[in-house]
Amino acid sequence: MKLVFATNNQNKINEIQGLIPDSITVLSLEDIGCLEDIPETQSTIKGNASQKATYVKDNYGYNCFADDTGLEVESLNNEPGVFSARYAGEKRDANDNMKLLLKNLENQSNRNAQFKTVIALQIEDKSNTFEGICKGEITTKKQGKKGFGYDPIFKPNNYNKTFAEMDLDLKNKIGHRGKAVLLLVNYLNNII
Repeated sequence: MKLVFATNNQNKINEIQGLIPDSITVLSLEDIGCLEDIPETQSTIKGNASQKATYVKDNYGYNCFADDTGLEVESLNNEPGVFSARYAGEKRDANDNMKLLLKNLENQSNRNAQFKTVIALQIEDKSNTFEGICKGEITTKKQGKKGFGYDPIFKPNNYNKTFAEMDLDLKNKIGHRGKAVLLLVNYLNNII
């Protein structure tokens, strides 16, 4: 079975590839010739994921899943949330995003946060969503060189390392995307 993952983010593709069963071939947007920016105009993480999956299914005819992820910081009214990738501007620069977040948290004692991933699946005539959450806190400075996005400043609960200090297997096991993918995989295993 071929299934498009509606992304060109190689980091996300690498994370997902190790979790999907061998019977499913995961294709990227580039693999199907989708080079345009897919709209993400919804006000929620779930809405954006669904919009991307529907766009690919409607315009390219492939079964597809799409994810959207947001970092929600308790003391900042769950910001950056749906705007996580462009928190510091349209350049989508991870270092700028982290700098702004750390600045906005300078005088906050509550650094509780959670990563939320929603995966939307469009397969044949069915639509489903799968949600994964990882709770933790925002550190005061960047730690670690692995991962991407906010990984260097997010420390999951019950761990003394940030995501950027963990190997990919551990991050997949405890992380938001890994949890959402596990629900997706369980669903796929029941229908294929």
